[in-house]
Amino acid sequence: MVTAKTKTRMPLAEQVYRSLHGRIANGDYPANEKLPPEMKLAEEFGVSRPVLRAALERLRKEGVVNSRQGAGTFVRQSQTSVPIGFAKVETLADVQRCYEFRINLETEAAALAAERHNPGLLAETEQALELLRAATGSLQHREDADFMFHSSIARASNNHYFEAAFRALRDHVNVGMKLHGESLMNDGRKGLEEVLAEHTDIYEAIRNRDPEEARARMRLHLEHSRDRLFGGGQFDLRLT
Repeated sequence: MVTAKTKTRMPLAEQVYRSLHGRIANGDYPANEKLPPEMKLAEEFGVSRPVLRAALERLRKEGVVNSRQGAGTFVRQSQTSVPIGFAKVETLADVQRCYEFRINLETEAAALAAERHNPGLLAETEQALELLRAATGSLQHREDADFMFHSSIARASNNHYFEAAFRALRDHVNVGMKLHGESLMNDGRKGLEEVLAEHTDIYEAIRNRDPEEARARMRLHLEHSRDRLFGGGQFDLRLT
């Protein structure tokens, strides 16, 4: 007799461990830097302090962090981590390639974030959205808030591969965001409000735990961003 398999939820301490390990590997918490206080981390991950301490203890045993009496928990210098590397953006064709990669990467990250986010990371996405809303009201585009919005979604996917890949793309993404922001300023309020509406739709789909809608809204936003930048005229990237 065949019985249906039920999904087993990953233990909370394991989830927190993986997320913290990913952040350290990505450089969010550099070597010798102090981690945020336990209370703040527990609140961000939506777990109890004993759960957080179990995750930290595993990181300590693996030599990823160490505790200093009366000072807190610090990231240890790693001798083995190999950072992800991408060639520098040198041409507009490279910007187009980056958009292609982001469309595939971030649509799935958004869908997973809709399924897996916790209150702390949803609040981070909302904070970035509020910064974008304030900038739009002042007829400005903030690349830092834009990156924060997309980065928080990669983190909310609870998959350190998505987070690491997006973090490694920081400089490349920022080039595209800067150029996109400049194109928006040429359109005035209309363009800025369109982009804010797209970000809002993504946030609401994630908040409502609707992975299909989150995936679709993220794809639409990135495709629109690419098309606004290139004016609908993209490079022919076929190999000859």
